Amino acid sequence: MSNATIRTIVILALISILGIIITQVYWVRRAFDLKDTEFNQSVNTALFNVAQQLYEINKTPSPANNPVIQLSTNYFVVMVNSEIDIKMLEFLLRTEFEKRRVKADFEYGVYDCTSEKMVYGKRVSFSPIDQEDQSKVLLPKWENQSYYFGVRFPDRQSEILNSMGIWTFSSIVLLVVIVFFSSALFIILRQKRLSEVQRDFINNMTHEFKTPISTIALSTEVLKTEDLTKERLVNYASIIESENNRLKQNVERVLQLASTEKQLKIKRERVDVHELIKQTVSAFDVLKNRDVSIIELRLNASLSQLELDAYHFSNALRNLVDNAIKYCKKTPKIVIETRSQNHTFILRIQDQGIGIQKEHQRKIFNKFYRVPTGNLHDVKGFGLGLSYVKQIVEAHQGRISVESEPDKGSTFTIVL
Repeated sequence: MSNATIRTIVILALISILGIIITQVYWVRRAFDLKDTEFNQSVNTALFNVAQQLYEINKTPSPANNPVIQLSTNYFVVMVNSEIDIKMLEFLLRTEFEKRRVKADFEYGVYDCTSEKMVYGKRVSFSPIDQEDQSKVLLPKWENQSYYFGVRFPDRQSEILNSMGIWTFSSIVLLVVIVFFSSALFIILRQKRLSEVQRDFINNMTHEFKTPISTIALSTEVLKTEDLTKERLVNYASIIESENNRLKQNVERVLQLASTEKQLKIKRERVDVHELIKQTVSAFDVLKNRDVSIIELRLNASLSQLELDAYHFSNALRNLVDNAIKYCKKTPKIVIETRSQNHTFILRIQDQGIGIQKEHQRKIFNKFYRVPTGNLHDVKGFGLGLSYVKQIVEAHQGRISVESEPDKGSTFTIVL
C-alpha cells in the first residue's frame, strides 16, 4: 500500500471521527435544550398552580397577568398579594414538583416588600441530606407588591444532565469507540512505519554486505587469472584488506543488534578509561581509506578508573568516532575530552561535521533511525550505532546527550 493511499485513509478516518463527534455533540446539545425547555415548562406550570391554590386559600383575586416570572435560568419568582403560610407553601411546592417529576433540589424564600426583609428562606431536597438555611439570600424588591416568593434551582444543570441517561451512555460508548478506533489507527501507522524501517534496514544491510563481497570476489578473480606485478599485487591485496575490514565492521554492527535485542549483560571490571580511549582511537589508524590524522585527546579527568564493560564501552566509543568521521565533508577534526565533576566522569566527543537539525536530535538514538537526506545516500549505515551507544551508556547507569548545529558539527556528551 502506497504512502499516498495510507495518507488518504488516515485523512478520511480523521474526517469521519470528527464528523461523528460533531454529530454527537449536536444531538446531545439538542437533547439538553429540549430537557431544559421541558424543565422550564414543568416548573412554570407547577408554580402557577401553587399561586392559584394560594389565591384560593387566602381568598384573594388572581392577577390578570401570569404571576410567575423567570428572572434567570434557575430563578423564578411568584407574585402573591397576601401573607404566605410557610408550611403550606413548602407542601404545595413539593406536591406540584413531584406531580411533574421535577426532582431537582430547590431553595425558596418569602419576601415582605413592606418591610423590605426576607421573611423566610429554606433549601428543600428530595434526597435525604441535611437541608441548609437560606435565610440570608437576598431577593430583588418589587414595587407595588406586598408579598412574593422566589424559587431557585442551584443544581439545575446537573439535574438535567442526570435525566439524559441514554444520551450520556451513548456519548460514553462513542468515546470508547473513538479511543479504540484511534488506538487501532495509531497501531496500524506504527506497524507500517516499522515495516518501512525493517525494509530499509534489509535493503541497507544487503547493499552493505554485497558491495565488499563483490569487490573481494573480483579482486581474488584477478589474482587467480592474471600474472600481476608486485605493485598491482599489493594494490589488490590492499583492496581485499580494506573491504574485509568493512565487512567485519558490518558484521559487528549486526552482532551488536542481536546482543541488544536480548537482555544486555554488562560485565563490569576496573578499567582505565583514558587507556581505553587511546586504544580505541589507535584502531582507526589501520583503516587506510580514512583520514583521521587529526584526533585531539584532552584527557583531563582526575578519576579515570571506572567499573565498566570494556568491550561494550569501547564499541560505543568506536561508533561515536566512526560517525564523526563518516559525517564530515572535509578532513575530520575530532576532539575527545574527559573531565571530572561532582563525582561524575564526563566524556565529550566533538566534531566539525555536517551537524544534525534540531527536529532530528531527539530521534537519532532510536533504533534504525537515520536523518533524512532526500535522494542523497552518500553515507551508508543501518541506523543502529547511536541506539547501541545509548543502550550501553544507560546499562552503565549513565546518560548521553547531543548538541549540534547544521554545518557546524556535533558534540556528544556521556556522563557516568
